[in-house]
Amino acid sequence: MRVNAVQHTETIEVFIVEDDPKIAEINRRFVEKVDGFKVVGIATDESQAKEQLELLEPDLVLLDVYFPDTSGLELLQYIRRQYRKIDVIMITAAKEIDVVRAAVRGGAFDYIIKPLVFNRLQETLLRYVDFHRELHRLERESGHISQDDIDRLLSGSEKKESFSTNYLPKGIDKLTLDKVVQAISTTPAGMTAEQAAKLIGVSRSTGRRYLEHLVSLGSVFADLSYGVVGRPERVYRYRK
Repeated sequence: MRVNAVQHTETIEVFIVEDDPKIAEINRRFVEKVDGFKVVGIATDESQAKEQLELLEPDLVLLDVYFPDTSGLELLQYIRRQYRKIDVIMITAAKEIDVVRAAVRGGAFDYIIKPLVFNRLQETLLRYVDFHRELHRLERESGHISQDDIDRLLSGSEKKESFSTNYLPKGIDKLTLDKVVQAISTTPAGMTAEQAAKLIGVSRSTGRRYLEHLVSLGSVFADLSYGVVGRPERVYRYRK
């Protein structure tokens, strides 16, 4: 099912650079579930990536870090040098601080850790739609940009609020979600789905659904706790 995320007239062309064809196909399907995005090509190595970048000149590249013949960070630098108007989102299993720092300094629009979760990608694509559309509007109107324009473009909190309010998946209510966020953000030790459910007055399955939604957004992370009888439980903690 496609997600009718936003209404806009321009289709954003996406190019996927991923050495695992199965993962590349999953990424393609996720991208094309969001209205207004179209995958125009997939490359699995450096030579394919450079050749198709020249031919396609997409708006956005989804780029992995690890390749047998190169580094995604080197490709990021190549894109920044050769194609100034192409934006890049890193989607990778790399969790090293130095890699993340290099990607951010290299101008990546976002950095998403595998395994890719659709809701997390959707959030980024929706923010990118607003960013892309606003830049084009400013180019058309004057070609100049004010401090207010810059602040609006770079304001992540505004976009996150817009996403959580307007694009919640089926079965997630904003008022209940706000209660769950309030509960877990004020409990440093974390909580199980059962504890969260009792605290906000819902069923255990409902509490788990909301917590897993927050995990998919990256706001919460989960660990296994084996308790006193050895039965594993997921303990959710707020990501500061």
